[in-house]
Amino acid sequence: MDRKGIARTQQQRMVNQLRHSGSAAFVEVLAGPQLGDTLQSLMRGHRRRIFTPVETLSMFMAQALSADRGCQNAVNAAALRRLGAGQPACSTRTGGYCQARERLVTNMVSTLARRAGQAVSGHTSAAGHWQAHRVRLVDGTTLRMPDTAANQAAFAQPTSQQAGLGFPICRLVVLTCLGSGALLDAAIGPYQGKGADEHTLLRSMLHTLEPGEVLIGDALYATYFLLCALQARGIEGLFEQHGARRRSIDFRRGQRLGTRDHLIVLAKPRRPEWMSIDEYERAPEQLTVRELCAGGRTLLTTLRCPKQASKSELAALYGCRWHVELDLRNIKSTLGMDMLSCQSAPMVIKEIWVYLLAYNVIRLLMAKAAVPAKILPRQLSFKHTLQLFTASISQACALWRGPHLDLLVLIAQRRVGERPGRIEPRAIKRRPPAYPLLTKSRAVLKTELLSRRARAALN
Repeated sequence: MDRKGIARTQQQRMVNQLRHSGSAAFVEVLAGPQLGDTLQSLMRGHRRRIFTPVETLSMFMAQALSADRGCQNAVNAAALRRLGAGQPACSTRTGGYCQARERLVTNMVSTLARRAGQAVSGHTSAAGHWQAHRVRLVDGTTLRMPDTAANQAAFAQPTSQQAGLGFPICRLVVLTCLGSGALLDAAIGPYQGKGADEHTLLRSMLHTLEPGEVLIGDALYATYFLLCALQARGIEGLFEQHGARRRSIDFRRGQRLGTRDHLIVLAKPRRPEWMSIDEYERAPEQLTVRELCAGGRTLLTTLRCPKQASKSELAALYGCRWHVELDLRNIKSTLGMDMLSCQSAPMVIKEIWVYLLAYNVIRLLMAKAAVPAKILPRQLSFKHTLQLFTASISQACALWRGPHLDLLVLIAQRRVGERPGRIEPRAIKRRPPAYPLLTKSRAVLKTELLSRRARAALN
């Protein structure tokens, strides 16, 4: 048998292993033609167990997508699947599954998530590009996690909160694809402290970007050294000008390109603390960029030619930056990653990458559904796709036993409408339950309650 035949046999063995696990919905995506080779190379060498790496990863992803994210629920579902498939019953204790989750290599999950993002981005047609440029979006957010000693030691909580009254917070910076919504890379760090800022996390992902691409971000990223780093890699940047610098803008200076549109020369600022002396000396002494006012915003960009990129085109392109906010909303709110559940820092990072992998699995389904419908993946509803996917898992849907073309048709039926100029107040109508906030640690309050109860019994 030749190498291709051996590879096909090994991949089919993995598919069968996944099918026997009952996670058929993940079979077609994880072990499909886009990710099968990657999954096979990452899953080599493991003992024969009930919770194999493939089975554990499938359960972990299903657990992330479930309304009840407890390990007990995941193990119960696995035990029922085994009985339904005619396999020997397994224990419903969670210890084995928790140990299997700890054995999963974080680098394996993150690599699979990144490869999935690349596969989704590769499905996007040229219609999703901007003037033949692939467009990437960057933004950051924060995530909360259980208040355990291990999480506090690794990530800590804001210093404004008293001990026992808050939750540890980590920072997450993501790179997404404008055309498909795929997550291409992510960086995780503590909420505060050295190396915890969004710039440091973004610099660790610059290798993900390719020459000729355009990176769009908010005013936080409009800095001299980031523009230099992008220019050195042949990457274009488009950012909103930082608010503190808008007061010093004078469109009478520099090379005039049009109304409130000019080229300016930025001088190299002082060396920041994070930058080494060698890196600082290699940075150019000055940088020519374009500054313009369009769409009610002051923009800063390395796209300097007004004939190739007019003001109106740049304003429309920067308006697409809002999509990364929607992507983060889908990851945090729709998938439920706003509050993590793992008790230690290594497992927290692994849990984040499992969520990001699940996000890209949904995006891959959307990209597949968009091709026959001749639309862009961005035009499909993420939540609609997620609902169909989770329903197919819980109901052991027969659509996953074939090429699942009917499922792709269902996904393509729900499209997102154009809502230009939409604006919503940052306020909620539904009132939360009227419980007071914790002002002391839970242990102290429990002691006080017991003391009051004891005094009431004596009286």
